[in-house]
Amino acid sequence: MTVPPTAPPVSSPVATDGEAPTGGPADLTTAPGTGSADHTGAGRAARLRARVADVGGPLRRRFRRRTPTVVARGSARDRFRLRDLITEAAHGIGARPGRLVLTIVGTVLGVGSLVVTVGLAQTAAGQIARQFDAVAATQAIVEPATARTQGGERATGSLPWDVEDRLIRIAGVEAAGAIAPVSIGEATITAVPVNDPSAPSLAAPQVVATTPGLLDAVRGRVVTGRYFDAGHDERADRVVVLGARAATRLGVHRVDRQPSIFIGEESYTVIGIVDDLARRSDLLDAVIMPIGTARAELELGALEEAHVTIAVGAGPVLAEQAPIALSPNDPESMAVQVPPSSSAVRENVQADINAIFLALGAVALLVGGLGIANITLLSVRERIGEIGLRRALGASKRDIGSQFLVESVVIGLLGGLIGAALGVFVVVLVSLTKEWTPILDTMVVIGAALLGGVIGLGAGTYPALKAAGIEPIAALRGGT
Repeated sequence: MTVPPTAPPVSSPVATDGEAPTGGPADLTTAPGTGSADHTGAGRAARLRARVADVGGPLRRRFRRRTPTVVARGSARDRFRLRDLITEAAHGIGARPGRLVLTIVGTVLGVGSLVVTVGLAQTAAGQIARQFDAVAATQAIVEPATARTQGGERATGSLPWDVEDRLIRIAGVEAAGAIAPVSIGEATITAVPVNDPSAPSLAAPQVVATTPGLLDAVRGRVVTGRYFDAGHDERADRVVVLGARAATRLGVHRVDRQPSIFIGEESYTVIGIVDDLARRSDLLDAVIMPIGTARAELELGALEEAHVTIAVGAGPVLAEQAPIALSPNDPESMAVQVPPSSSAVRENVQADINAIFLALGAVALLVGGLGIANITLLSVRERIGEIGLRRALGASKRDIGSQFLVESVVIGLLGGLIGAALGVFVVVLVSLTKEWTPILDTMVVIGAALLGGVIGLGAGTYPALKAAGIEPIAALRGGT
């Protein structure tokens, strides 16, 4: 009995490093009757190892791809990124559009008020030069300075008789004239006597003396006749000009027949009637005569004051040169009243407007900030369950607080943008209505819009801290 030869033992392939075993029974058999080296047991084992080597690499790579990767908490893949923060905040804001509108109303009104305040103030300041009263802006008065003594105030100087000629030489002076009251004692002023016992007695009009240039200096208008000139003044002619109301009282309506009035026993010819004396409306009730006539007939002793019409901006020049021109040896004895510069008026008007509207804007901003804070607190209370779930899933206190803080800032910034746009629209609309040129600083508009975000930041800080302090367990149980 013969024993068939046995093949050398072949170890089955074993997968290592995660490799799957390959091969099967067919791989371990050979055709009967073959005795070459390729068909021996050793050859079959070599071929099997080669096949395992060919397919092992792809299997290992596939296995590694399917193996889950464990990432430590707090790494980059587990972090609440800025994009996630903005997405969550936008979802929280847009979830209740009606509440959002009511929340931003206060901020819109506050920021809009600030923009309108500054815009209208700047626009009005640019229009003051054109809208400013031309009469007040070009009026100046020169008078003797006064000093206070035990007996009262007294003048420390006197205006020269040729004050008109001296002032008119100063640069910027367009017209000048002096005036002085005239005392007539117990004398009366009458026209053609009319005996009417039933007529009530009227007070006599006042008498004043002026230089020929006063009418232009006070921007008066001759209704009929003419105003006296330098010739009448030098010759001391007995001529007068009546104010419109004084002429009505005296019954003088025409001067073509050279009517006369009587001051005491002396007769004076009326050569004109004046009206529209804007700067000295009291002259409408006066009898006006030349300075030379008053000095010769009524013993006029001094001039009271001089009125000057100047070009816009010539006030500082007049204030500096008029005292020297009128009293070279004692300039301090002259007092000059000039109109304030347009810039000073503009600053005063702008300051007054700003004070009013800034107060209103501050109140509106305060209301807007409180509204954002209240709505954010209410949102925190309503979303306690959501906060607890986020905390249980791994969100940190910082993530929760940042989300609510971003929501508040976005709401405030949205209100600031809408308010700034609304304020610009109002400024332009008012300017178009008044036919003004709208003036508004771009930085003011940008700053006002950003101010809304600052208001939201301040108003949302406390609610964000409160939301961040909520514990997960208490939140999930419905606690506060």
